[in-house]
Amino acid sequence: MTESAAGSPAKEPGDRGRTTIADGVVEKIAGLAAREVVGVHAMGSGSALSRSFGAVRDRVPGGGKAAVSRGVKAEVGETQTALDLEIVVDYGVAIREVARAVRENVISAVERMTGLEVVEVNIAVSDVKLPDEPDEEPETRLQ
Repeated sequence: MTESAAGSPAKEPGDRGRTTIADGVVEKIAGLAAREVVGVHAMGSGSALSRSFGAVRDRVPGGGKAAVSRGVKAEVGETQTALDLEIVVDYGVAIREVARAVRENVISAVERMTGLEVVEVNIAVSDVKLPDEPDEEPETRLQ
């Protein structure tokens, strides 16, 4: 470490200033990490109707949260974060195993990318996607 003209140790360039991470950044990272887990059908509200409304709302400029962060709520402090996720699982999966895998993947991604300590990941399973249920409407482009 070098010394400044006043005799006190000079800070390294990387230590001069603060870095803050917005809740929305952590929510996007967590949302993408949760979707990577096999058995997670969707994020957010359980009913197909409300997911469809959400898909339409996401396509309207200024219509709401980005699709990647739907179903995710983060509380970010200076060094720690806590997350609440709402997921829809596929029928036939072991829900506890899917929840465990989601927790592990989310914690790993958030801690690796942000440097924040994830203190908890609460998961609410709001619905099960049955094999005979139609999928949401495919996304269409507005012209």
